[in-house]
Amino acid sequence: MLGDVTGERRLTSFSHGAGCACKLGPNDLTEVLGLVGAPAPSAEVLVAADTGDDAAVYLLPEGRALVATLDFFTPIVDDPRDWGRVAAANALSDVYAMGGRPVLALNIAAWPVDELPLELLAEVLRGGEEVAAAAGAVVVGGHTITDPEPKYGMVALGFADPARIVRNSTAPPDAALFLTKPIGTGIVATAIKRGVAEPALVRAAVELMTTLNAGAAEAMLEAGAEAATDVTGFGLLGHLHRMLRASGVAARLDAGAVPVLGGVLELARRGVVPGGTERNLAYVRPSLDEEGMPEPELLVLADAQTSGGLLIATSAPERLAEALERRGVPYARVGETIAGEPGRIAVEGRPGS
Repeated sequence: MLGDVTGERRLTSFSHGAGCACKLGPNDLTEVLGLVGAPAPSAEVLVAADTGDDAAVYLLPEGRALVATLDFFTPIVDDPRDWGRVAAANALSDVYAMGGRPVLALNIAAWPVDELPLELLAEVLRGGEEVAAAAGAVVVGGHTITDPEPKYGMVALGFADPARIVRNSTAPPDAALFLTKPIGTGIVATAIKRGVAEPALVRAAVELMTTLNAGAAEAMLEAGAEAATDVTGFGLLGHLHRMLRASGVAARLDAGAVPVLGGVLELARRGVVPGGTERNLAYVRPSLDEEGMPEPELLVLADAQTSGGLLIATSAPERLAEALERRGVPYARVGETIAGEPGRIAVEGRPGS
């Protein structure tokens, strides 16, 4: 195990927050972006920061669309290669969420060179290259700095058909909502950091987080889905809220249909919850209509995910279901968009029920 390799400390003990839970909360991010302001994009910019979408999209002279994104975070697991694999899958997911195909990646790494051997950093990078290769993308370099807290991620670039870009801001009313991965990885990561995670749950979470969203992206394009986003640091509730607000619609969420990793709800009831998840719930709570749902259940729905699934809005649910099944992509139909106050979410049922 990594604790034996380092001689003293587990990799997750170096991080203040695990995975995407270490990111700025949605309220803080909104405040910062408001202070900075957004420059008027050129006509070639098809998707910018105004809708809080997963990636930027730029129209190239030959007619293809360039999808550009980046993502990095602190250690989420103690195995360095698994951390690299998770971080790469997470960064590439933003390209898939836009309906793109990853082709190129650059590493971003920060490393405590006086406390952790460089061989471990090499393992992290190998893990990232492994997943990038599985996605058909080439890692062509990157940038590293020394830092007391290790961090790793990627710039991910891909191509897409400009006429088939899938945005988070185009969900119509009366569209079915599909989710392609269970939630709960933020809580699992916190359990790992605290040393209370069961090995089987860790293995299940790593398997989930290293699974690419390639098949889900292909299926949503084939089915002509109207909108999508990937579920990462803002949690299911946060990303759904942002999609709804950008699209000008509301939603009903069937919490009982939301897939949750086994054991996660029990951990939430024990208070094993990342700070990022708590910030997510505080952000979205004013937009929730829920009938006295207990706090642990709400926290699971708001859990800060790393390399989560795609949340897809479609007016052709049977067609999307068939496309997902044909590719062997698990999914759950978790609700529907409705006309109403933009961003409002009516939560029905309870997760894990």
